[in-house]
Amino acid sequence: MVTPAFKPEVHGIFDPGTWTVTYVVHQGRGSSCAIVDSVLDYDPKSGRTRHTTADKVIDYVRANELQVEWILETHAHADHLSAAPYLKAQLGGKTAVGDHITAVQKVFKGIFNLEPEFKLDGSQFDHLFKEDEEIRVGSMVGKILYVPGHTPACVAYQFGDAVLVGDTLFMPDVGTARCDFPGGNAKTLYASTRKILSLPPETRLFMCHDYPPNNRAVTFETTVAQQRASNIHVHDGITEQEFVAMRTKRDDTLEMPVLILPAVQINIRAGELPPKEENGIAYAKIPLNAL
Repeated sequence: MVTPAFKPEVHGIFDPGTWTVTYVVHQGRGSSCAIVDSVLDYDPKSGRTRHTTADKVIDYVRANELQVEWILETHAHADHLSAAPYLKAQLGGKTAVGDHITAVQKVFKGIFNLEPEFKLDGSQFDHLFKEDEEIRVGSMVGKILYVPGHTPACVAYQFGDAVLVGDTLFMPDVGTARCDFPGGNAKTLYASTRKILSLPPETRLFMCHDYPPNNRAVTFETTVAQQRASNIHVHDGITEQEFVAMRTKRDDTLEMPVLILPAVQINIRAGELPPKEENGIAYAKIPLNAL
């Protein structure tokens, strides 16, 4: 049974290179924790990876004597690479994502023409969460919220009064996620936003990204009440028809994320790099004229 409302500690570590926030969710020093949406630093010009951002997560976990139980993904990100394998090697824990990741794997195995051995059953992850499944982190018992639309596999993680929403919502002055990736759907995203915004008004919402307009300082925590009052895309009173029309028109103007090609093919592997070839080097594929 999901733990009644409580207030976990949610510590965000912001990566300015990808505008991504990695979270560590716990109940205080010495407790168990979950890491959500980690970042592997990647230079698209050189193809080199680094662990600068992930090492900040490790430093925080160790400084607070936390025990990592889960390394979670809200979806297969298109804007950054996951550092899950590195964090698991350093800190332990199990990797997990929503069980609809298999639909994303199927689409992108074809787009990238991945090796025949690449499995489409999500077994690259230690666990696949089903809709409304419980998640235990020490004495915390949370819940999986299935929130597709940005991708068909998006989930949010609810722990007490806190929900880590992934890319479903952004800060109120930024709006919502795009829906033009394979399997995305604006109508479905609208329903997912309403699911989140039907939670109690005081529920804390933690964004996976912030893209601050007008020189606003980076921030990534808001509430259901604030989103319902002022989210520029889905505040109260916006109809599904209005949202779909706005989202479709806006998505038609957006460029692909800089890191989508290396990110997706690695993130559907739970962050593992592709198999090394005969020369001992792993390669990310760049499909030409395919997206």
